[in-house]
Amino acid sequence: MVSRSYSNLLDLASGNFHSFSREKKRFPRVATVTGVLSELDDDNNSNSVCSDAPSSVTQDRIIIVGNQLPIKSHRSSTGKLSFSWDNDSLLLQLKDGMREDMEVVYIGCLKEQIDVVEQDDVSQRLLENFKCVPAYIPPELFTKYYHGFCKQHLWPLFHYMLPLTPDLGGRFDRSLWQAYLSVNKIFADKVMEVISPDDDFVWVHDYHLMVLPTFLRKRFNRVKLGFFLHSPFPSSEIYRTLPVRNELLRALLNADLIGFHTFDYARHFLSCCSRMLGLSYQSKRGTIGLEYYGRTVSIKILPVGIHISQLQSILNLPETQTKVAELRDQFLDQKVLLGVDDMDIFKGISLKLLAMEQLLTQHPEKRGRVVLVQIANPARGRGKDVQEVQCETEATVKRINEMFGRPGYQPVVLIHKPLQFFERIAYYVIAECCLVTAVRDGMNLIPYEYIICRQGNPELNKTIGLDPSAAKKSMLVVSEFIGCSPSLSGAIRVNPWNIDAVTEAMDYALIVSEAEKQMRHEKHHKYVSTHDVAYWARSFIQDLERACNDHVRKRCWGIGFGLSFRVVALDPSFKKLSIEHIVSAYKRTKNRAILLDYDGTMVQPGSIRTTPSRETINILNKLSSDPKNIVFLVSGKDRKTLTEWFSSCDNLGLGAEHGYFIRPNDGTEWETSSVVSGFDWKQIAEPVMRLYTETTDGSTIETKETALVWNYQFADPDFGSCQAKELMEHLESVLTNDPVSVKTGQQLVEVKPQGVNKGLVAEKLLTTMQEKGKLLDFILCVGDDRSDEDMFEVIMGAKDGPSLSPVAEIFACTVGQKPSKAKYYLDDTAEIIRMLEGLSSASDQTASTTSVPTKDVF
Repeated sequence: MVSRSYSNLLDLASGNFHSFSREKKRFPRVATVTGVLSELDDDNNSNSVCSDAPSSVTQDRIIIVGNQLPIKSHRSSTGKLSFSWDNDSLLLQLKDGMREDMEVVYIGCLKEQIDVVEQDDVSQRLLENFKCVPAYIPPELFTKYYHGFCKQHLWPLFHYMLPLTPDLGGRFDRSLWQAYLSVNKIFADKVMEVISPDDDFVWVHDYHLMVLPTFLRKRFNRVKLGFFLHSPFPSSEIYRTLPVRNELLRALLNADLIGFHTFDYARHFLSCCSRMLGLSYQSKRGTIGLEYYGRTVSIKILPVGIHISQLQSILNLPETQTKVAELRDQFLDQKVLLGVDDMDIFKGISLKLLAMEQLLTQHPEKRGRVVLVQIANPARGRGKDVQEVQCETEATVKRINEMFGRPGYQPVVLIHKPLQFFERIAYYVIAECCLVTAVRDGMNLIPYEYIICRQGNPELNKTIGLDPSAAKKSMLVVSEFIGCSPSLSGAIRVNPWNIDAVTEAMDYALIVSEAEKQMRHEKHHKYVSTHDVAYWARSFIQDLERACNDHVRKRCWGIGFGLSFRVVALDPSFKKLSIEHIVSAYKRTKNRAILLDYDGTMVQPGSIRTTPSRETINILNKLSSDPKNIVFLVSGKDRKTLTEWFSSCDNLGLGAEHGYFIRPNDGTEWETSSVVSGFDWKQIAEPVMRLYTETTDGSTIETKETALVWNYQFADPDFGSCQAKELMEHLESVLTNDPVSVKTGQQLVEVKPQGVNKGLVAEKLLTTMQEKGKLLDFILCVGDDRSDEDMFEVIMGAKDGPSLSPVAEIFACTVGQKPSKAKYYLDDTAEIIRMLEGLSSASDQTASTTSVPTKDVF
């Protein structure tokens, strides 16, 4: 059974209309104008839904969204359109990895422009016969979107080409970005026409639709959404030049699972998230995840495979056998080196030709015996650069052939006309070696296809004169800059820019022993045959299902406008602290304790000014002057600093160096909360920290009475994090026999005596108040990092104990949405200050006008 929304579309297509209890909004079939940013925030969508309407789906369904539908269209001489599956489309091939009970729906564009009058009929036929939903994009808009933003901005940048001059990709054009948004919005509308949001999975493909996750997440907060990038993802130094860099990153983070071909691409993406959005990732049990507003965005690293059964079926065709026999005779007594590339600037065709020229120059004996066949597929993009590559290629081929050619021998055969698939397969079969010298490429499946074709079949083996029982052989020379390179451990990897290295690799591939060729082929064939497109799709979907497992149990709501929209997903027991609620509880209670962290709680993290503002001092004075309150500020800072900063707060209790030093108020002496044997360990730890400070620009050492802190807040985030891990391991090894603990915090590594933590202040406060017979009926504890979790643990653990009133109101609150022992959160320091202002205003008015005697707490 299909979903209700999908049934509606089927009914509309078939002309059968049913009345439903709720009116369904119909989305425009065609965009009539190039969309504007205001579309992102249309009034009907301003309130994001936390849960969507119940679905009638009884089987899993996945909606696959790509730039193009896996459909071929043909218009007859009479003008009638006919459609068939495009068997070469990856989107169609990945169905082999789906469970048999999983329904697949496709959304994308058709390659052929459809007249407006035909669109309804075409949509109906495609939906009924192929379960495809076409997105119709006006020609002008499509040109700006695809040939403009995608091919002029994203594609060159993702392949490491910067627009340093107008000729190199062109300057950033805001109108092209608007077109990109508009088309992604049209795709989102098409998804919304068919989706059952509680049940369906959505899998979005490639850089053409990078902002689509935001549009979908905005409509359906719990949508089960995966995204796979089929191109490279550049390093942060390249990506950060894109004017809309943050918008694209945040849009991708609205997916549940993001897939990349290689670890390098994933690493670059994670580095961009760290440097531009301040997000850090964690690896747990082999899975990489980014915490993003309570949601875990999983990262998948898996190169795509090929459709082996399709290749084998082509290999079995009679015309393939005929073509192989023709090529066998054409290249009789010659060894064929094969290149198959698109005609674009990143495929390194000219570099390959230069290497071939050098090979024939340095090895005259190979002239007449070695041929390079270069199949140049038509370029997918347009522009001056494509024409320049084509002219350079043709000129180089002409020069080589004139220099080394002779009657009956042409050293380079350039094929720049479209070939049928079986013809390309035939070239694979007869090639001694396959060369891929791309200077940058996302995946490139040519080597995989070559390996399978070289495995052959009995008929082809007979055609080329191979013993059917003999082990198969092949050789690969691949660029180290393509996505499939890490997977092909038996290939000769080269730097394509190094012509000498490519020449040597080509020579070695021709002279290597037969046994080595067989060994390399066997290794590659084993990998390629087990990691096909079905394996890739199955693995991605399994990970997507796992990534979406906790959708149901979390509370979700949307925040932010436009492309800054994101979903906050929290455990049901983890709530945002209502200021009205805490102020109400504050007014009802008489014995209150307030425990506050400072850095990251009272002052913005990363702020240049760390001293308390006048506003903060006034709030603390009002709260601590209330005779019903005991207020403690517990910080990792030393007692000298805290004494200077809060000298005007007479009744404020201070806990310095994570609670090792405690001072109940300004009129008392500092006390120690625990016994420490000594600090001789500092003489060991400080030289180690100094070593890392010297090698890590921007890092500093903070020396406290009881602790040492290495801070890398102003260092390079990636290098600083790497150095922090090394430093932690180094300190742990040299301080093994000392009674200290080595811990990491927010951009810091700290060494301090064992047992010293902020929880000591909370424990001592509860114990002292219990001994005095004053059971607390209100506790507020606020902090922002791991060191504050000890305070949260103590006060939450005391909830049902004898140290608190049976009706005590407990508010453990962390700053930001993250895993915590606290039960409440506020978004940032501004909300913390606002909440404390509310409490200070609610205090008895007499507290601010009447002299209050010093409160003896400890």
